[in-house]
Amino acid sequence: MTSPFADLLAANRSYTEGFALGDLTGLAAKGLGVLTCIDSRIEPLSMLGLQPGDAKIVRNAGAQLTDDALRSLVVAAQRLSVRRIMVVAHTDCAMSPTEAAVRADVERLRSSAEMPAGTIVAGFFYDVKTGLLHPIDD
Repeated sequence: MTSPFADLLAANRSYTEGFALGDLTGLAAKGLGVLTCIDSRIEPLSMLGLQPGDAKIVRNAGAQLTDDALRSLVVAAQRLSVRRIMVVAHTDCAMSPTEAAVRADVERLRSSAEMPAGTIVAGFFYDVKTGLLHPIDD
């Protein structure tokens, strides 16, 4: 019986032929953390002009600052060289995030007792039709 993942395992074997990320460290080379949605129309590295190894990316449905996402971003800031965090919601999202919700998540990150002092946090909306990132002023 063929595995339902056979196509993916074959693609992985092909991927390893040109694999060039083995020398990267676990640190965020650009000091950036990004919380964004699982929507595949969002390509966090490409949309920000980054390369693998530049940032720590946390994704969940709706780009929500759940307890798990908060923990991941705190670890990234404490141990993985993250000094700036972007909370990036997007248009046409099944979870329908609002600017108010993004602002609340930004404030929760900023006020977290575990977040290292001086960590810069900001909120954004990504337009899935144009690729443009819009800052949410707070």
